[in-house]
This record gives sequence, C-alpha cells and structure tokens, in this order.
Amino acid sequence: MPERAARPSSRILLIDPAGRVLLFRFVVDDRTPFWVTPGGAVDPGESYGQAAARELLEETGLALPCGEEVAQRSAEFVTVEGVSVHADERYYLVRAPHARIETHGHTEQERAMMREWRWFDAEALAALDEPFYPEDLEAMLRALGLW
Repeated sequence: MPERAARPSSRILLIDPAGRVLLFRFVVDDRTPFWVTPGGAVDPGESYGQAAARELLEETGLALPCGEEVAQRSAEFVTVEGVSVHADERYYLVRAPHARIETHGHTEQERAMMREWRWFDAEALAALDEPFYPEDLEAMLRALGLW
C-alpha cells in the first residue's frame, strides 16, 4: 500500500444560538454522500488557527475568532481529489451569532460537491442515515458540554 500524504487540517465545530452544529453534505461520484464539519487543509505557512479562521470565512461567510483548539483527531481517508492521506485534524469551537451562513466563498469544487448544509441538534444527528465526520462528533460535543 502506498504511503499516505500528511494532511494537516483545521475543522470548525460551529454552534448556532439554538445549540446546533453545522454540517455540509458532500456528494462525490465514487462514494456515498457524507456530512462534515466546516474546515479543510492548512495552507503552507499557515497555522492551524489561521486555517480555521480562513476556512470558516470561506465556507460560511462568518468572520469570527476561532479561539483555542478544543480537540485533535487523526484520520486516514482518500480525499475527494483521490489522494490517500493521513490527516492531523485540529478542532476549534466557534459560536455563531445566528444561523445564517453565506456560501459565496466556496470554491468551484466545493460548489459542485457541497450540495447542502444543515444545522443538527443531537436528535437530528442521531437520526441521520448518511455517514458524518468526525464519527465521534456527538461524543465530542457532549464532552465540551454543548449537548
């Protein structure tokens, strides 16, 4: 098996005033649709925190401070571009002032694959019949005292 590429990434646990978490639904030709938190790869020269703030703005239109890292996960997966990676994911908790987001900052690729977004409470997340990542999102939010 070929070696996986290192992929540092920042993910955002974006919580609205009702205590729900934001997830984006990805539809990719070669896999089952799945849901993920906002975020993405750290660009060269960027810190994890800087990447979190950039990704938050690009994906939601919200220019908010991302604060301190609240969790770290390692994950191995194949990106939507087909690259096998070992991701060092850092998570940042951000509280949104409202439930409105703007997706005008999405890249062309994101617009093609991120077909919808939704705010989830614990019950809605448990009822979701498609995969979501991180897989332990509910436990992570409970550990942070959010659910």
